[in-house]
This record gives sequence, structure tokens and C-alpha cells, in this order.
Amino acid sequence: MARTPDFAKTMQDMMANFPIDTSSMQEAMKSQSLLGEKLARVALTAAERSTEISARWAKDSITRMGELAAVKEEPSEYAKAMSDFASASAEMMAEHMAAYAEVAKKVQMDTVDLMLTAGKDIASDAQKVADKVAQDNQAVVKKASTAATAAAAK
Repeated sequence: MARTPDFAKTMQDMMANFPIDTSSMQEAMKSQSLLGEKLARVALTAAERSTEISARWAKDSITRMGELAAVKEEPSEYAKAMSDFASASAEMMAEHMAAYAEVAKKVQMDTVDLMLTAGKDIASDAQKVADKVAQDNQAVVKKASTAATAAAAK
């Protein structure tokens, strides 16, 4: 009766003859994790700063609303209070939007800096891996050539 060949053993033998260096994968995972941590730190710092700006804006607005809600003696004072509130609100908006723009600019600069650094690190790591693979392949070829020469001499 015909038996099905055991390809599992053949694959194990084949993979045993191809040494795999997992250190490069481990280093890549470490690099990715560090980059992710740094990017998360940038995002969280921006979120914290944006929250501070929002809270300050809300507090300023509430303070101005208190001034607007105060009882006035003359009807014209209500119009002036409303005008002052609108003017102050526009000024606050410009000030706080500029603060948000500064946060966004800092996030952008930090992100670009991180990406450039990561790109340089990746290129350096890729060069190291390529050099190691070339050296390993040369050693294997030299070993195979020596073995073939020795077998032919017998």
C-alpha cells in the first residue's frame, strides 16, 4: 500500500538548515514599541494642554457671563454690557485659538522629529541586517565549497 510521505519531517529538516536570527525581529519590535510610546506621549501631552486651554476658556467665559448677568441701573448699560461681552468673547476666541494652534504646531514638529529619527534608525538597522546576511551567506557558500572540494578529492 502507498504511504503518504511525511512532509513535516522534511520541512523541519529544511528549516533546520536555514538558521534564522530572530534578534532583528526582536529589535524591530522594540523600536516600534518605543516609537509608539513616544507618539502616545506626544498625543497625551497635546490632549492635556488642549484640555487646559478649554478649561481656561470656559472659566473666562463664565466670568464674563457673570458680569453680563449683573443688574444694571439704566437700559443702556445692558447694551454696553452686551457689547463688552461680545468684544471680550471675540478677543478670548482669538487668544485661545492661537493657543490651540501652538499646541498643534508643537505636535506636528514633535511627530516629524520622531518620524525622521525612526526612519534613520530603521535604515541603520536594515543596513546591519543586510551586512549580517551577506556575511552569513558568504560563510555558508565557503563552507559548501570546501565540502564540495573535499568530496570531489575523495
